[in-house]
Amino acid sequence: MSDSKNTKEMETNTQSNKNPIIVGLDIGTTKVVAIAGRKNEFGKLEILGFGKAESAGVSHGVVMNIEQCIRSIEESIKRCLDSNPSLEINDVYVGIAGQHIKSLQTRGDRVRVSATEEINKADIDLLIHDQYKTYLPAGDQIIDVIPQDFVVDNTPAVLDPIGMSGVKIGANFHIISGDKNAIRNIGRCVDKSGLKIRDLVLQPLASAAAVMNDEDLEAGVAIVDIGGGTTDLAVFYDGMLKHTAVIPYAGVNISNDIRNGLGVLKAQAEQLKTQFGTALANEANANAFITIPGLRGMPAKEISVKNLAHIIQARMTEILDHVVYHLKLVGLDRKLLGGIILTGGGAQLKNLIQLTEYVTGMGARLGYPNEHLAGSNAEGLQNPMFATCVGLILRGYHDFETGRLRHIGEGGNVIHLGGIEAIEVSYLTAGVPKPDHQAGVGAEIDSSNAVPESKDEAAIRGERRSQKFGKLFDGLKNKFIGLFEDIEDQKMD
Repeated sequence: MSDSKNTKEMETNTQSNKNPIIVGLDIGTTKVVAIAGRKNEFGKLEILGFGKAESAGVSHGVVMNIEQCIRSIEESIKRCLDSNPSLEINDVYVGIAGQHIKSLQTRGDRVRVSATEEINKADIDLLIHDQYKTYLPAGDQIIDVIPQDFVVDNTPAVLDPIGMSGVKIGANFHIISGDKNAIRNIGRCVDKSGLKIRDLVLQPLASAAAVMNDEDLEAGVAIVDIGGGTTDLAVFYDGMLKHTAVIPYAGVNISNDIRNGLGVLKAQAEQLKTQFGTALANEANANAFITIPGLRGMPAKEISVKNLAHIIQARMTEILDHVVYHLKLVGLDRKLLGGIILTGGGAQLKNLIQLTEYVTGMGARLGYPNEHLAGSNAEGLQNPMFATCVGLILRGYHDFETGRLRHIGEGGNVIHLGGIEAIEVSYLTAGVPKPDHQAGVGAEIDSSNAVPESKDEAAIRGERRSQKFGKLFDGLKNKFIGLFEDIEDQKMD
């Protein structure tokens, strides 16, 4: 990726394509990866820059040391810029994981003003925006709201209600939340690295975008992303996201088990895992041994390949047992025709596919991010460990193409939104969107095509307002209290 030929190809692509360049930043427990990409005229992703650095200060997806994490981010960005000097990186899409991540299912409904008009994107945006008011435990904040299926009046399981007519529109939502302080720490690390977070994306969703296709979405699959600190799970069924989870066991736990079980150093344990490890003990050669040099003149140590495999299999079986538990939790352990797609750096363990099929009772395969990649300069990235970062770029393009743009400021606070989060609801005008021009936040709403209401409709609406004024006052009071709380949070940052 760093030779002169690939650099010239990157510079040529940068000059010839007018699409925006989007950068994904994967802050993992063992590595930090920065990839810059842009879609070509065929809709494929051309890689324009790549940088990878060892991760420090991150444990199980959570930042534990701000300064060390900043250095790792800066090093990955530097290497990305070195691979293509014509690049300029200011905004990044960042993946997030960790044991603090939670998900819940909610249902939202909204009564429309006019049943005769077609349902449009603004109706969907307002419905999604309402879900950001969902009650969460103290200290948590919403990362993403993902609609699953819609209900228009009495018509259930509608995947795309735009263009339909109806009085009432509702939807089932998958809400992803996380610890506010953990999110702020990621924001601080990125901010102090001289970058701005365009959006935070749950890592299993990013990985799913990189390794799935339309057939997988229809058949139903479970994406199992085995990283360094966490194993991320995303389950899709009936063409929609059904469940997400973060399992706090992954490659680092396997390495620690090897280190403690065989009495070797951390670096030696990692090397044993990647070079000689296998996920099936029955496939290991019982007569094979690995010689480890002794420390400070001590005699060399011989490690049994069979014992090494038993340690790896025990931990991998535990991780897969957690996957089966989550699939049973949502009743999909026997319904996923597409089986399990393994991705992430830990998915490269030898014989892991066979162990996965044995433990889960479902088919399994490796997921490579080459489904959406194009160009010879992307060959080195067709590796499961880069699926999350490639998926972050795809998420950025999804936001760009749908107009759903966000900007997250220092400490992980959303300070500029475009699209669904930007629409502020004016309760005194019967749910008509109203732009908010304070602090640069707002979305332009075109009211030129609005249909004037009759006098009877205006009278009825005025009567409803007067009846609900007391409730509205309480709601507005709570909103003002929440506003001052947010200001206090920003001061603390």
